Amino acid sequence: MPKRSKKSTILSMATLLFATKGFTNTSMTEVASMADIAGATIFYHFKTKEDLFVSVLESVKTGIVKEFSLYFQEEQFTSGLEMLLGAVAYHLHLATANREWFLLLRRHYTYELAVVNPICRKYLEDIYTCLVDIFEKALDLGQQDGSINQDLSTRKTALIILAMVDGIIQLESNNLYNAGALYGELIVSCRRMVENKQ
Repeated sequence: MPKRSKKSTILSMATLLFATKGFTNTSMTEVASMADIAGATIFYHFKTKEDLFVSVLESVKTGIVKEFSLYFQEEQFTSGLEMLLGAVAYHLHLATANREWFLLLRRHYTYELAVVNPICRKYLEDIYTCLVDIFEKALDLGQQDGSINQDLSTRKTALIILAMVDGIIQLESNNLYNAGALYGELIVSCRRMVENKQ
């Protein structure tokens, strides 16, 4: 396995710190210390903490796109419905396997920065558009193969499914409820909501 670059190590440590401690409570010095680099080195790669945060968001976007791409290369689906349910299940898996990515997306600062920083806003939009597009593609395929109800608006339905999945991920990340107990029911509910019953 090749050795990670200093920049990728910085991004990895910053993702963890921003996700768990938030933007305000994370210092560049702390990121440098966790990345085991000299304090000045971090400023060689990132001019400001905001630049680092935006780069972390870009890295999260790239990671989500890459993980879903690998998943779809490895899996075979018999129908659009099965592809949709697989994508929902994989989204939940990804939120557990890469918890810090989804914690970062829960942080209020992420959305505050998106209001004033167009690059941050673009990365956020790209992340959510990617997820909606994945669900919509499966729904479109399901309407073509007859496994998905023809009367559904695939875009609106994809948005509703994303909201359901995102809500369960939020319950889990806030440690308020054992959201894992809802995963199976979510899959059943998605099937009932979209399946062509004829």
